[in-house]
Amino acid sequence: MQPLVLFDLDNTLVDRRLALTDWAAAFRARFGLRPEDEIWLISQLAERASPAHFAEIRGRFHLVESASVLWDSYCAAIAATVTCHPDVLMGLERLRALGWRIGIATNGATDIQWAKLHASGVADRTDAVCISGEVGARKPEPAMFLEAVRRCGGRDDVVEAWMVGDNPVNDIGGGQAVGLRTVWISRGVTWPRSCPSPIVRSPEARLAIDLLVAREPKRSTA
Repeated sequence: MQPLVLFDLDNTLVDRRLALTDWAAAFRARFGLRPEDEIWLISQLAERASPAHFAEIRGRFHLVESASVLWDSYCAAIAATVTCHPDVLMGLERLRALGWRIGIATNGATDIQWAKLHASGVADRTDAVCISGEVGARKPEPAMFLEAVRRCGGRDDVVEAWMVGDNPVNDIGGGQAVGLRTVWISRGVTWPRSCPSPIVRSPEARLAIDLLVAREPKRSTA
């Protein structure tokens, strides 16, 4: 029997916030927008980005380029700048070497999420990927977590299963609802009192992985 861990992607394994900020600054400069427009762009795309958002952006700023071209440009820019800390990548490799199954459960459009997974190196260090855009369900819906576990091989021979993420509702609440143990990546944020507490709190993914590596799950000998 094996332990299993599902990771959120954005702002858990990869730094999407910094990549988005860099993109917004470049977009503003390219199209001659105002500082307040840059702030608006970041606010609109802070939680998620999709082709529909770029149709709205095109209309708001009266841009000549099509929404699909703007979206493709955004995907390329984010993929080129999003990063995963080398220690996190090494941590994923350590988990796999210890027999952990590793899955990704991420909300987002399929093309941009895969672009980030490949560009950051995360895709090469996981056993399965579950993206809401291709599954038809989003965290915190149970179907999203159950499909991610299924793609990792199912729970029949899993000795324990974890969900690691930064969103108290989508990652932690959703994971708890289907029986997953949870690790919250706080990144300096205070836990909301209205949400059930995670089992573990960690300021960053690297330290969360260290905690999982240090665990010795009870394995069945049957």
